[in-house]
Amino acid sequence: MHANKPKPGQPFPMVVVPQVGGGSLELGTRSSQGNWKLLVVYRGRHCPICTRYLNELNAIVPALSKLGVDVAAVSADSETRAVEQLSQVTPAFPVGYGLTTSQMQELGLYISGKRHGIDVEGPFAEPGLFVIDHAGNTRIADISNVPFARPDLVSMLKGITFMRGMKGSFPANGTFA
Repeated sequence: MHANKPKPGQPFPMVVVPQVGGGSLELGTRSSQGNWKLLVVYRGRHCPICTRYLNELNAIVPALSKLGVDVAAVSADSETRAVEQLSQVTPAFPVGYGLTTSQMQELGLYISGKRHGIDVEGPFAEPGLFVIDHAGNTRIADISNVPFARPDLVSMLKGITFMRGMKGSFPANGTFA
């Protein structure tokens, strides 16, 4: 399943989803030349940990913006469910919805389905976090199979600050094999 996961130093897959509020969201595209992008894949409305994580993400958006890092998030939820969850977040970043199973596979994400009474519409992605550089290449990829194993966003901010300060001389790690 993970043969298609984004590889460090290689182009991030071109995945397009509908955006909450209208239009579409290109997951790997940055808002302007030179910017990087932090993309969070979250499980959906059924996940209170995701709501907390999105709120934590919202808190660091100003610092990321100062670094030239765009932020976006996406889930497999329908627009209605995404809007319901986002009413508890009021995100300062674009949010996509309707991530398909094939798109989840293209991103190398773990996928779960309806079980044990979980209130979901269908298959959904487990958490993922990606940082895409100014050239559209994957710089950081963190993929989890459980909702409680995610990168600490303050640490992520510090790491991105360090990487951006290196002016491109920080290598894409994890490329040996």
